[in-house]
Amino acid sequence: MSRFWKISLLVVAVVVVLAIGARVLRGGGHEGRGHGKPGSSASAAGAEGQDEDTGPVPVTAVPATVQEVPVYASALGTVTALNTVTVNPQVGGQLMSINFKEGEEVKKGQLLAQIDPRSLQASADQAAAAKRQNQALLATARSNFARSSAPEYQQYVSKTDLDTQRNQVAQYEAAVSANDASMRAAQVQLQYTRITAPIDGIAGIRGVDVGNIVSASTSIVTLTQIHPIYVSFNLPERQLTPVREGMARGVLAVAALDRGDAHVISAGGKLDVIDNRISADSGTFGARAIFDNTDNLLWPGQFVNVRLQLSSIAGGVVVPAQAVQRGPDGDYVYVVQADNTVKMQAIKQGVEVDDSHVQIASGLKAGEKVVTEGQFRLKPGSKVQPLAPGETPAPPTEAELKAAAGKGRKEGGGGRRGGGPR
Repeated sequence: MSRFWKISLLVVAVVVVLAIGARVLRGGGHEGRGHGKPGSSASAAGAEGQDEDTGPVPVTAVPATVQEVPVYASALGTVTALNTVTVNPQVGGQLMSINFKEGEEVKKGQLLAQIDPRSLQASADQAAAAKRQNQALLATARSNFARSSAPEYQQYVSKTDLDTQRNQVAQYEAAVSANDASMRAAQVQLQYTRITAPIDGIAGIRGVDVGNIVSASTSIVTLTQIHPIYVSFNLPERQLTPVREGMARGVLAVAALDRGDAHVISAGGKLDVIDNRISADSGTFGARAIFDNTDNLLWPGQFVNVRLQLSSIAGGVVVPAQAVQRGPDGDYVYVVQADNTVKMQAIKQGVEVDDSHVQIASGLKAGEKVVTEGQFRLKPGSKVQPLAPGETPAPPTEAELKAAAGKGRKEGGGGRRGGGPR
């Protein structure tokens, strides 16, 4: 047999084997699908029966409460010092001492630094000496004028000499007055060598060291007054009317919270002033609150979240925020009815009460129980087992376990008998 016929027979054999294998596989697939349909139907029926026989769905439910709900306006604010003063010397000279500690509180009038006073003290002494000299000349001029004005000497003194003596007295009186002014100026300059705190405040980091030559442009230290302290912030213009109405009623309370709104830093603030214009660029208006800050928790330059209480809602209906669900038609809650079934109740949210509660503006009454946990297993009309927060459902009794086991065996046996004839 030639090589050509050997290859041809081999190809034919391979084709025949592949055809037989494909037919066998098709037959097995049809058979499997034929057996799978009843099994799937039985499984679906079993699942449906299980859903129907399952007991009430355990859920956490709480009643809606009534309380006074504060209405807040929130904004990002910046803490600013009540006063900020950069202390510069008013006279030049060598810095002899630094009399404060950086970062500590200083009182108004407290000595901060000392400049070498010797040159200014010499100027003050010169002014005092010049005054004494002119006082002596004034005394002589007054004596001469008094003697020349006496009746017994008046006939021997010409009128010109008398006028000269009178003017000389006035000249020395003016010189003594000028000396007084020079002495006061010298004393003022001498006092400037003692640099004192102009306000109560916290001393910052000093800008000069002892021994340096300072002048009026040298910054010694910056003082910031933080008792009390300001918090400045901006609010949208739509809140201008509520804020102004609130100020007309009285003092508006302000609280400063940390950047994460996790806790209150200081709650003792009050609205101090509203700016006199609205920004055309941002559509906001400026406002400022004042805090006593006796505990130093607010620091200049700090960013805080500001919570301004505008008013309060008396008798507001409040529920946990997790009870509110969002659907295509709006917000809703599951309300537990008297027969322990639930209904889907459309509601309208009001304002946030705190981090975990919300006020319901409409759609819910006080005392109605709302589901807060387990909503994903519910649909309108579902039977539920309402539990208090933290409560767990009771474990099944022994009788319930036996009944469930017997039911499982019965359903399993029925499935096998049904599958046998096939």
